[in-house]
Amino acid sequence: MIESFEKLPGIGPKTAQRLTFYLLHNPQENLEKFSQALIRLKKDTKECQKCHNITQTDPCEICQSQSRDETKVCVVEEPLDVLALENGDFFDGVYHVLGGAISPLNNIGPEELHIYDLLSRLKNGKIEEVILATNPTAEGEATAMYIKKLIEDKNLPVKVTRIGRGLPTGADLEYADIGTLSKAFEGRVEF
Repeated sequence: MIESFEKLPGIGPKTAQRLTFYLLHNPQENLEKFSQALIRLKKDTKECQKCHNITQTDPCEICQSQSRDETKVCVVEEPLDVLALENGDFFDGVYHVLGGAISPLNNIGPEELHIYDLLSRLKNGKIEEVILATNPTAEGEATAMYIKKLIEDKNLPVKVTRIGRGLPTGADLEYADIGTLSKAFEGRVEF
């Protein structure tokens, strides 16, 4: 069990040992539920054909929901990004999961992502705003710029916005790096 845990990303030998001994001290019933959830992980999940989020139904619950604003689509890199935004309970639109970011060093180009599926969604005319919420990394920025340029080149009548970046709430200026401070000043709003 320790060796199996060590194969997971971010799990070192000590954490693998702690997890194994934690499971040893759990009631058998909990272990059986855990093992069944693990077995069903691949069997019961699929990719939503509309937004490419990981789901148990196709289309996913978000795409099926009548209460979501289908005029706004938030473009994210990974399904975990959807979870993070949904936990915030401040976005009522729909999503589009790219499946990563453009990264020439890792041989990931636009063709390996769901970028062209996004363009197909935009052509139906329902979407009025595309919110680019890719990560603030070189790859995320390149992906956002590529999508923006594609939309402009196709003359699609949608507003393209980018999520704000800068200092997190509660952060001290003295601990922020220059790039974060620069983005915070660029994204300032009237007070």
